[in-house]
Amino acid sequence: MCGFVRDPYDVLGVPRDASQDEIKAAFRKLAAQHHPDRNAGDDGAPDRFKEVNAAYQVLSDPQKRAMFDRFGQAGANAASGPGGMPFDFSDFANMGMDGIFGDLLNAFGFGKTDRGDLKKEVSVTFEEAAFGCEKELTYDRIDLCDTCRGSGSAPGASTSTCTACNGRGKVRFQQGILPLAVERPCSRCRGTGRIVVTPCTSCRGDGLVKKTKTILVQIPPGIEHNATHLVSRGGNVIRQSRSPGDLELTIKVQSHPFFRRAGDDVVCSVPVSFPQATLGSEIEIPTLDGKGKLRVPPGTQPSSVLRIRGKGIPRRVVGGRGDQLVEIAVEVPVHLSDRARELIEQLSAEMGAEVQPQRRTFMEKLRDLFG
Repeated sequence: MCGFVRDPYDVLGVPRDASQDEIKAAFRKLAAQHHPDRNAGDDGAPDRFKEVNAAYQVLSDPQKRAMFDRFGQAGANAASGPGGMPFDFSDFANMGMDGIFGDLLNAFGFGKTDRGDLKKEVSVTFEEAAFGCEKELTYDRIDLCDTCRGSGSAPGASTSTCTACNGRGKVRFQQGILPLAVERPCSRCRGTGRIVVTPCTSCRGDGLVKKTKTILVQIPPGIEHNATHLVSRGGNVIRQSRSPGDLELTIKVQSHPFFRRAGDDVVCSVPVSFPQATLGSEIEIPTLDGKGKLRVPPGTQPSSVLRIRGKGIPRRVVGGRGDQLVEIAVEVPVHLSDRARELIEQLSAEMGAEVQPQRRTFMEKLRDLFG
């Protein structure tokens, strides 16, 4: 990239918030105005044309423009290596450095170093999530080639010393924007210090291949839907000299036909008949431990919630288990025989104007409303 002295915004005569279309239009106008072919005999035209072109090279590139806006001309110069060759900013990521290096990486769209981490989903049943389980997981990951053991070189073949780093695996460099010389892994030999002469036929010299891996994963009791579980070193191998990344599992808990979760409690809805709710009864209910019995007290109202202690989800921190909450759904018969209808009519006549608790509350509110 040609260097420039003046502010590129001033050179092109555009504001700092100018759009790319405005920058392009200004450049075309000035380039045509100062082109040496149109200014024969003007010795200053070539320099003016170069200055316009250099300013456009900065402002037309979003990355270089961002660097200039943040660091000035030194930042724009850092976007190119010696001799105007593009600088590989991905090499900064291998340094693992923060501060000013982090600003450079963010400006050029690079985040943290890729450590080979993987993300997968694991589906478990409601009961497996409650009590924990062992799941077999099969997935693909990048791993060292078995043929060359990650060297990238054909078995028995020799390697040569990397001339770029003299076998050190690292190179030193200094940019104008940086206050000191720093080291980074050599990009030619990928930090190994050796160059493959005869590539391995299995991995084509990469030293890495895709493999199918099967592992057993321990799901802890009480894990919740969308919770994550980390398998250390279960991810990809991105370099022979580095440990594998981690495998992050997202737990997906399947819905249950009876239960739903409320913290450490389990909630279910159980239908009971009108006589059972009125007179009281013992009913059979589902629990996480199998079939269970529940005593329904006489006069149980619709939507009442009965609690069974210690039949919920195992608590992960304080120990013990939550409770099971049973919502009572009183069923009203739809199809009645003549005899049943007659009995209900007799019951209605027997009860007369007697008001039940819920209806009494409703009637009191109604009288207060209308006086």
